[in-house]
Amino acid sequence: MTIYPLHAESAGLKDRGAYAALFHALSEPTRLALLEHLATGEHRVRDLVDHMHLAQSTVSKHLACLRDCGLVTVRAEGRSSWFRLADPGRLAELMAIADELLSASGVALSLRDHHDHDELAAGEG
Repeated sequence: MTIYPLHAESAGLKDRGAYAALFHALSEPTRLALLEHLATGEHRVRDLVDHMHLAQSTVSKHLACLRDCGLVTVRAEGRSSWFRLADPGRLAELMAIADELLSASGVALSLRDHHDHDELAAGEG
């Protein structure tokens, strides 16, 4: 059974690199945690560094990846950079579909459980 029609003329498959960049961005747990935190609203890099307990350079690297594939946007305000989700509704839909796919495949661990596990391991929970 084909989940996605793989037609050469499909406009979406002309640039497989865009798909690869998107799925690469979503493949890293820290980036998923950043996206989840940004779902609560716009944040400065400093806020994200404090929340994630990571080096500023690490957070900036992950934010650049998320920005490059269009998942987040940035605006400058003075010397601060403020990040927010580019399309919160569609990202929420995508994550809900991912949870459904994981459930359908018999994977018991949802993305939310994974994030909660990461917070407990980091001593936040």
